[in-house]
Amino acid sequence: MIQVRDTPLPEAGKAVGIQTIGMTMRFGSFTALDNVSINVPAGTFHALLGENGAGKSTLVKCIMGFYHQTSGSLSVDGREVVVQSPKDAATYGLGMVYQHFTLVPSLTGAENLVINRAHVPAVINWAKERRELATFMEKMPFQIPLDRPVQELAAGEKQKLEIIKQLYLGRSFIVLDEPTSVLTPAEADEMLGLVRGMTERGELTVLMISHKFHEVTKFADAVTVLRRGKMAGSGLVSELSTKDMAAMMIGDVKLPELDTRLPVAADARPILMVNGIKAPDRTGLKSIDIGNLTVHAGEIVGIAGISGNGQKELAEVLAGQRPPEAGSISIKGTRYGATRQESRINNVRFIPEEPLSNACAPKMTVTENLAFRTFDVKPAGGNAVWLDMKRMRQRAASLISDFKVKTASHSSPIAALSGGNVQRAVLARELTGDVDLLIVSNPCFGLDFSAVAEIRARIMKARNAGTAVLLLSEDLDELLEMSDRIMVMSEGKLVYETPAISADISVIGAHMAGHH
Repeated sequence: MIQVRDTPLPEAGKAVGIQTIGMTMRFGSFTALDNVSINVPAGTFHALLGENGAGKSTLVKCIMGFYHQTSGSLSVDGREVVVQSPKDAATYGLGMVYQHFTLVPSLTGAENLVINRAHVPAVINWAKERRELATFMEKMPFQIPLDRPVQELAAGEKQKLEIIKQLYLGRSFIVLDEPTSVLTPAEADEMLGLVRGMTERGELTVLMISHKFHEVTKFADAVTVLRRGKMAGSGLVSELSTKDMAAMMIGDVKLPELDTRLPVAADARPILMVNGIKAPDRTGLKSIDIGNLTVHAGEIVGIAGISGNGQKELAEVLAGQRPPEAGSISIKGTRYGATRQESRINNVRFIPEEPLSNACAPKMTVTENLAFRTFDVKPAGGNAVWLDMKRMRQRAASLISDFKVKTASHSSPIAALSGGNVQRAVLARELTGDVDLLIVSNPCFGLDFSAVAEIRARIMKARNAGTAVLLLSEDLDELLEMSDRIMVMSEGKLVYETPAISADISVIGAHMAGHH
């Protein structure tokens, strides 16, 4: 017997508003959230800003029932409610779209929607479900092919499907957690624009956690800023500048500024030259194919691209972690095989993405990690036979001080440091001494505002001192701010190049999305 669904399919609903009053969350003696009251009226688009560790995630987890606040209350549409779990939150129409996708890749969009309902019949009448889904999708701002497996969808389509899922499940207040980190600029603008349209029609209320000021100023009505667990300020976006918001986020801290950059000299020496490099990607089914890539002394070349288009493989080839099947790499005119010895002779340094797992030995101390480049070299040159622990400790103390690495002790395991401090430690190790070529991947991913400013300033300082920099980043704002030239990588190939100063974001975005 085919069981039929006994609950009506949700329609584009009526937005609900929420308010937190004195929301406080303690973990033992640590106060993660301290007396935070925010008001997000129904049908508004509200942005939540703050550095890492400011309390944004804690606040959202209290609203969604993942945490039970130590004190304070939550009201939905003016009525105080107790949310014990995410299931409770759902009954009040509260939903969340996470930074990383939660869809089942092998199932179709339709299957993902249906299996997420609270009550799914033991036998699903797919003909009926598809008819109802078609009716539901007519009312949606996004059109997505629901009959294709999720793994075949582009990142932008997956993100839209995550939002559709929340609307399908009847949510009328949605938290968006860094929703555009995997999207092209055009996809991000389209998706946020459509969501904004739903708030304006009173169908949805949005609370968006974001690090991107341009998204906040373009789409949000109001903003709340948290700093160290406390409310640092709030206001209408139309009445605040990005400078005002930044000041609320970081207080009186003076951010490092990018040095004035001189144009790249016309006769600048080519440092890195890549010709005809072919290498298998991580699936083994496709390959990357880099025709020509040259980076000159005192130049930053940025590589733009959506995650998974071969940037990681290119970085691995240059680091000697992925043997190429064809082609050549040369540094300063000499063929380069990316061995430790060659990278030392040629002053080549790397800052890979996720440095804790890719550039550090997590259980070893900060001192030991800072010595990886120098532990086997005597001060006067030549190979060292014994470890000079006293010299290693002195060098570590100097680097920790110079690069403002916050650590409880030099002998702490490096894994005990925050993400920003791990990144500072790796920068300290890689940017000290003569550096002719610096290869950097997503150096600021997941870091907060002040760490980002400092790390970008360090990279720019190296560029201005004559270092050739290859910057692979999924953050287009970062590339536009930092690069002299931008190249776009799509499906394993370099497909477009432009001077950064005259770059057109929409053209870059189109090439990133494969429209070239």
